[in-house]
Amino acid sequence: MARKITYAKAIREALEQGMERDSSVFVIGEGVPDPKGSFGTTKGLIEKFGEKRVMEMPISENAMTGVCIGAALSGLRPVIVHLRVDFTLIALDQTINNAAKWSYMFGGQSRVPLVIRMLIGRGWGQGPQHSQSLQALYAHIPGLKVVMPTSAYDAKGLLMAAMKENNPVIFIEHRWLYDIEGEVPEEPYEVPIGKGRKIREGKDITIAATSYMNVEALKAAEYMEKQGISAEIIDIRCLNPFDERIIIDSVKKTGRLLVLDTDHYSSGFSAEVVARVSEKAFSSLKSAPQRIALPDIPCPTTRGLTKYYYPLHSDVVKKVYEMLGRKDVPKFKEETIPLDLPDKSFKGPF
Repeated sequence: MARKITYAKAIREALEQGMERDSSVFVIGEGVPDPKGSFGTTKGLIEKFGEKRVMEMPISENAMTGVCIGAALSGLRPVIVHLRVDFTLIALDQTINNAAKWSYMFGGQSRVPLVIRMLIGRGWGQGPQHSQSLQALYAHIPGLKVVMPTSAYDAKGLLMAAMKENNPVIFIEHRWLYDIEGEVPEEPYEVPIGKGRKIREGKDITIAATSYMNVEALKAAEYMEKQGISAEIIDIRCLNPFDERIIIDSVKKTGRLLVLDTDHYSSGFSAEVVARVSEKAFSSLKSAPQRIALPDIPCPTTRGLTKYYYPLHSDVVKKVYEMLGRKDVPKFKEETIPLDLPDKSFKGPF
């Protein structure tokens, strides 16, 4: 039976049920046993499963990722938590040269059933070294599965599926999604890795988005519907393997494509989406595909700069009007909430 819980609670529930289902699953990471439990996603797990299955780790990301790879090769199923995607850069050698390649190098005789949780997104003045979205980097690496759930339902289902995978899964969570509620069944379930999801039907334009940008896309679509514009929204959801077919089919219907991403504009995953559609649905396009992503400069810390940096639903609306050739582009009031905060209730990184 479905009930509404937050994205953070959905992740916690997935971990709890995954650990109940399989005694080889354990969770390790900075702040995992903390009373606040990694933004609430691991809260209370140490009390239930004990310190041998819910572990703090030292600030030694490369070494500890290597330990988890060894544990996976030995028959365990680690879930390692990095509180910022920025911190995972220290562990690139283990992640890319070992976890991603091991099965290939040994002909599938040994596997690395490892889940690496990474947190992305802005907030509370975190700035250039704590606010990056680096999904394109990981999606580029053969051997890594990369998922970015947007809804609470997908957060639980994709994590349950990831914990059963026999190959490494990069599980990317946007901090602004943690307090958003959605319908989530109490019983365990899985969402297949490698499938996109249509979250809104439309006929005038296809908007394909990753992670939190689906929230802005939905806001934009609701606004535009009142103006007679029908937008279809595809939650990309999985970057590798990438479900290109769901987007191509949508573009063949609408004739237009706008891609929204939380990463930088140049060489980001949005470029991959545009390339695939241009290659395989070019004749269906009524206008050139467009992208909205972060500018090619580091994430700012000051509130004065954030308002020029992060795209909003108003930017989506303006771009769609431009693509449709409409001259009656609406004017929006400037946001009063700083754009590195999801709402006025946000008090800090935990």
